[in-house]
Amino acid sequence: MSESPDAVSDDPAQMCEEARNLAENGEADRAAPLFEKVLAMGETPCRAQAALGLAVVLDDAGEVERAREADRDAIATGDPEYGPRAAYHLALTHERAGEPERAAPAWRTVVGFGNLAYLPPAHLALARIADDTGDFDAAREHWEAVIETGDAEYGPLAAHDLAQRLLERGDPARAQRALATGLRLIDRDAAPHAYARLAVALGIAYLDQAIGAFGAALGEDPPDPEVGPLATELLARTLPLRGRGGEAGEVWRRGLADPGLAGQVRARLRRDFGEDDGGADLWWEPVVEHAVSDGTLPALAGEAFGALDHMYALLAVRYAERRGDEAHEVLGRAVRVPSDYPWGPLLHESFAERLRLAMGTPAPGRPEDR
Repeated sequence: MSESPDAVSDDPAQMCEEARNLAENGEADRAAPLFEKVLAMGETPCRAQAALGLAVVLDDAGEVERAREADRDAIATGDPEYGPRAAYHLALTHERAGEPERAAPAWRTVVGFGNLAYLPPAHLALARIADDTGDFDAAREHWEAVIETGDAEYGPLAAHDLAQRLLERGDPARAQRALATGLRLIDRDAAPHAYARLAVALGIAYLDQAIGAFGAALGEDPPDPEVGPLATELLARTLPLRGRGGEAGEVWRRGLADPGLAGQVRARLRRDFGEDDGGADLWWEPVVEHAVSDGTLPALAGEAFGALDHMYALLAVRYAERRGDEAHEVLGRAVRVPSDYPWGPLLHESFAERLRLAMGTPAPGRPEDR
């Protein structure tokens, strides 16, 4: 004879399974009473599962406080699987409500269960809560705990967060170790973006370590005359990569002010100035040197091109009058000057278009085209 429906419905495991199916099919209003019925049966092997199931359906229905009570019932059973899952769910309800101070005890409960499946997210959450309150030591312990689990999802996140704080604290060597460990946890083919994120952070850590090393090389008084100029250049050119352009300018200035280093430092500063003109005293070179050392060369170039554009327009408008006298020929030679530079055609085209818009007539051809 087959088992009666009533007999089946009194089995807690069967009731939990039926309630779970109802919840997954969107019938939470029918699932909740079944979970509650299992809980009313007392200390059954399914009590933790039923309490967690009830917490989830109540939370989905917006009954958050009742859901939290159900989570606590599941936690109280000490069940090694559903206990930490309930604590995890409880913590999330507080995180969602913007209550990190109440989420933290729930996350610590997750950790206390010691279930390896839930340790990584719990430690990461505790690290971030501690970090938000400025408790770096506590945050570091939790980040390191996540990394030690070897979890491929949460370990790299913890490595990145820990490394950021270590870099801010001037400890690039430890940051490198954390990031290198995090990179080993990532399948580069499966998660290329995550790998790239940590790889860039590792590169930044190396930059910071290099900055420290170059600075240490200049720490002697006086600096080594052989190493000092090179260290000055390397430090000054690396600092802007970390957003420290102002410090780079000061490094150049100290090098240029040191009688034992100034000549070589100036030569390194002028590395990209082009061929030596045979010693001609060009008025603009000190201006360019200062702009390079201060990191303001783009601004200087913008100013120079703006002034050139203005002068060119003034000259070209007069040249367009076609007077045919000696002054006109001089104007033609002046307008011709930019033509030998890569940007010369762009300057002429810009002027021609502005003249056309202003006067309704095309600009005359450049002198070399006539």
